[in-house]
Amino acid sequence: MGFIVDDGAKILVADDDPIMREFAVLHMSSPQVIVETAEDGQQAWDMLEQGDFDLAMLDLDMPRLDGLGLIMRIRADERLAALPVVVATGRDDLFAIDRAYEVGATSYVTKPINWRLLTYQLRFVLRADRAAKAAALASHSSSGVAAA
Repeated sequence: MGFIVDDGAKILVADDDPIMREFAVLHMSSPQVIVETAEDGQQAWDMLEQGDFDLAMLDLDMPRLDGLGLIMRIRADERLAALPVVVATGRDDLFAIDRAYEVGATSYVTKPINWRLLTYQLRFVLRADRAAKAAALASHSSSGVAAA
């Protein structure tokens, strides 16, 4: 089936469920997409600090550092603040949804995952992020030229 993405991407999936991590690799990896996994929020944070990821997908309920705490760390870090973060969790209560967006989630999906639908959502999130970065770069470049 494969991940439906136009360009290459490097995705970090953080979930304490080994089956979920395996499914993520199976359904989201492609010749253009590298999927790396972390078994908890702390390991994900360590990987984010070391790697150059295009998107992070994470569970809310994880040991050592939960998903909300991880999102807060990401948003507080200047290098990672703009990283798209998709929450993939079994929690569908209003508090969890509202809190995830309040701390900076880009998108939110609930388990069980419809992998085909998720890949389309991730493609949209990646495209929107890349378009925003391109627009910011173009704006910055044009303002620099005008000032010269």
